[in-house]
Amino acid sequence: MDMAATARTSGLLRKHDLRVTKGRTDILGIFLRQGIALSERELEDLLGDSCDRVTIYRTLTTFLEHGLLHRVPDDAGAAKYALCAGCAHQVHRHDHIHFKCTRCGQTTCVEEVRIPTPALPPGFILTEVSMLMQGICPACSGLAAR
Repeated sequence: MDMAATARTSGLLRKHDLRVTKGRTDILGIFLRQGIALSERELEDLLGDSCDRVTIYRTLTTFLEHGLLHRVPDDAGAAKYALCAGCAHQVHRHDHIHFKCTRCGQTTCVEEVRIPTPALPPGFILTEVSMLMQGICPACSGLAAR
């Protein structure tokens, strides 16, 4: 990781009141570089021997609790995680869609498309809304911005 990337990850960790450790920096760096939702297994593959499974699990849990990541729905049953855009420790806002490509399998947050808040019957308290859409991503369709 170059010095600018290291400074960015360290800054994000401090902004979210987290200690800067090698494991946290490595994991956050992967999310920043990849720009897509990742599962624990995908993180393990990308990190190789530099991080063990327990460290990855604890780091993901900590990042969720501190507003760095959010959980992403996945039709395969495995949890995926993506970077939060503008969330804080106390306030999470993830009312956007997630798009999974049926060709490459990558899941991307589409922040520009918001999920409307449903009107629920009395007594129901909404804590989270998620939506997974599937289709073909711009890279796989050949329609990526050139």
